[in-house]
Amino acid sequence: MNEQTAGQTAQAARQAAETERAAPAAAPECAAGQVKGASAAGCAAGAGPAARAAQAGAVDMVATARAVQQEADGWGGPGLLKLIAPAKVNLFLGIGPRRSDDYHEATSILHAIALHDVLYVRRAPTPERLAGAGEAALAGPVGNVRVGIECIAREGLEPLPVPAAENIVFRAVDALACELGREDEGAVEIRLEKHIPYQAGLGGGSSDAAAALLGMAHLWGVAPDDPVLERVARRLGSDVAFFLHGGCACFGGAGERFDHALAPMKKSLVLVKPTEGMSTAAAYRSFDEDPRRVDEDALAKARQAACALDVPLFNNLAPASERLMPELEDVKAWVQAQPGVEDALLCGSGSTTFAVVESLNAACRLTAAAQAKGWWARSTTFGSLRAALVP
Repeated sequence: MNEQTAGQTAQAARQAAETERAAPAAAPECAAGQVKGASAAGCAAGAGPAARAAQAGAVDMVATARAVQQEADGWGGPGLLKLIAPAKVNLFLGIGPRRSDDYHEATSILHAIALHDVLYVRRAPTPERLAGAGEAALAGPVGNVRVGIECIAREGLEPLPVPAAENIVFRAVDALACELGREDEGAVEIRLEKHIPYQAGLGGGSSDAAAALLGMAHLWGVAPDDPVLERVARRLGSDVAFFLHGGCACFGGAGERFDHALAPMKKSLVLVKPTEGMSTAAAYRSFDEDPRRVDEDALAKARQAACALDVPLFNNLAPASERLMPELEDVKAWVQAQPGVEDALLCGSGSTTFAVVESLNAACRLTAAAQAKGWWARSTTFGSLRAALVP
């Protein structure tokens, strides 16, 4: 690993640790009449020092209780790797025509945000002694790596019952083992704490896969900047490679090929999602039925932008999703009409709309109002995070 890459990796790890310490609930968030998360203490307009101290103390108690619980069920101790998997939003998404391989040409500018999932990874003593409560499946060139996966839904999310062999985290472990040609027998246990909703357009599954690649690379002695990781990431999905870079970056091809990085921003934003999710495959089928051309002026501005603040918000996949779920138009219209909102856009294929807001207080007010309407909503921030090991 060269000195520049080592420095970037160390910086990402420090940011990961700071994010975890500041926001154990994965992001600053404000509910109606309630503030959650240590860094969300400032969300309470007019909160004094005593109130902020009490909120910080409450978060410490939650973090301590969680750590104790992990120790109690056998998930603490040496050898345990902890990784974060941040969510993303698409500042710009320009979908082009379908290619001969059935993928679409795409120009995508993605930005990481503070909301994140958490992965715990460790070796199991023997393949027969997987301690996790989840399912297991066999990975590797000859089915030689037994992978146990336990998925825990946080943040009030509904659990997603997916067999281990169909989980993208398992597919990441399997793909890396096969790419490396590892035929040694072994077993790993993975606990996945989900804070990012699925079918939301926030890249939760892709980010989890990137984190799993990094975790297994660490266990198997592969450098985090080894080209094999990005090669495998590209095959797993169009957004997986982004989470190895993080921050803000432009990707081309079918959305999997890194083009260039942009200076990230640190503004607040709010995520608003209706109850139903949106299937990416269904959104693209709808797009093919009535494709919308990419605005050439917006595309030129997006490609020329050197920093995230200069990227025009654009998504020509949004109309396809809105035809399938008209509620998405209602959500966006409502969000845009709220005070303090600077701009809003459907994220990817949806079903989350994100709103860039003028201040943290505006973010908290919008979050509380959206939750009062029965929608899932979180306030968070843009950032330079990427999938990373937490020191």
